[in-house]
Amino acid sequence: MYIPFNKPFIPWFRLGHLFRATLSGRIAGNGDYTKKCHRFFEERFGFNKVLMTTSCSDALEMSALLCRIEPGDEVIMPSFTFMSTANAFLIRGARIVFADTLPDLPNIDPFEIEKLITPKTRVIVVVHYSGLACDMDRVMEIATRHGLLVVEDAAHAIDSFYRGRPLGSIGHFGTFSFHETKNLNAGEGGLLMVNREEFEKRAEIIWEKGTNRAAFYRGEIDKYGWVDIGSSYLPSDMVAAFLYTQLVRFDKIQTRRKKVWWSYFQLLKPLEEKGLLMRPLIPDFATINGNIFYITVNTAETRDELLTFLKSKGITALFHYLPLHSSPYFRDKHDGRSLPNSDRFSSTILRLPFYNSLGKNRIKLVVRSINDFFLTQTAGSSRLTTRFQGGN
Repeated sequence: MYIPFNKPFIPWFRLGHLFRATLSGRIAGNGDYTKKCHRFFEERFGFNKVLMTTSCSDALEMSALLCRIEPGDEVIMPSFTFMSTANAFLIRGARIVFADTLPDLPNIDPFEIEKLITPKTRVIVVVHYSGLACDMDRVMEIATRHGLLVVEDAAHAIDSFYRGRPLGSIGHFGTFSFHETKNLNAGEGGLLMVNREEFEKRAEIIWEKGTNRAAFYRGEIDKYGWVDIGSSYLPSDMVAAFLYTQLVRFDKIQTRRKKVWWSYFQLLKPLEEKGLLMRPLIPDFATINGNIFYITVNTAETRDELLTFLKSKGITALFHYLPLHSSPYFRDKHDGRSLPNSDRFSSTILRLPFYNSLGKNRIKLVVRSINDFFLTQTAGSSRLTTRFQGGN
């Protein structure tokens, strides 16, 4: 039996929305389905202003533009993240200052943020890994005290909450991903949340290639022109239509994904109690959203051997981020600080197969295979011990 890491959810019977978008005669950006998607997120989660983008990377780039990053400005962010988080600010000339994660959760450590702030710091970027919230009260308190902007990279975190507030809505800006591995997918796609009114007008201009075309289409001005820097960040309305096929099933999708998540969490408890692995820690201020399920093991060697063992059983599990501070591109730009928690998570984290249609029997098979791996390891250790004792 083969169990892939991911299967994109495609609600075939809802694809009539794609035909409707086609028949509308307007399939470029900011069409009817883009507006439907915007309205869904603003009404469902109370987001102040949202703009669909071609990717979460583009939403992050828009955030950097809205933060008015200039060469030499410093941006603090975790090293344990995807390179898009850093690239968005690097291309504006920022100096990236990487912070370590917490020891028990791969989210940025607020204490580390505080230590890294200098007069050149302009922005703090947090990443809500696997949809589990960072300590946003602490982050926002630090940012307010130092006059800094906060960007939430919430690529994993749609439908996750911090003390009852949706992630992506707490910082000045938030970003979602609709990549095929995410809860909602458009193949590729993203969303920018603009959470302060003073940024709304400029965000729309940047989104529309630096023009005030959106205002023109609303009839607010009689012609539009180039008024600021920007790019073509808005996706085709066909992308929005594909996303909308899932928005109309949002609750069912989330119910199913959370069920998969809790199944793993419960079935793996005995292995954690034996000290063989660690399940995700859920802070008391956070919720889970069924984005991914990860475990950590005790050593890098164990992680790599477990990946190989699962592959031999037809199960595709994956590692995750390599720390950005020690990456080939950035290592000579890093200031030399040790980030031990980021390094440890990178070498010991393992993501299990996770998708909407993953049934209970297959989840049990994955867990049973993990258990078999540790039994094999234990048996091997016992044989080595016996041979060693016999030699004496």
